[in-house]
Amino acid sequence: MKHLPRIRTLALAALAGVSLGAAAQGPAIFKEADLKLGEKLIAENKCSECHAKKWADAGNAIYRPKGRINTAGLLRGMVEQCNTELNLGLFPEEVTSVAAVLNRDHYRFAD
Repeated sequence: MKHLPRIRTLALAALAGVSLGAAAQGPAIFKEADLKLGEKLIAENKCSECHAKKWADAGNAIYRPKGRINTAGLLRGMVEQCNTELNLGLFPEEVTSVAAVLNRDHYRFAD
């Protein structure tokens, strides 16, 4: 019986971890996204360098919290637009991975 408080604490911590993990996943559209792949594609396609040429603050001005990109779906659509306009040849799952990284690092849409 001495260990009951410790077991209860561990059980509560485990439950908290599950709920925190679910919250950290973000929008359903990014559920299957490969974040490592997204990071790699952003670097390979020099997305940051391109944005730095077009927007103020070394390209960070594009990530306006109240700009026209205000949902996860619109974010993914904008990445697809870059893919099309720049003829990057990314597959749909790659576009999703790039958008998921941008969401994680800049936008933080919850759903």
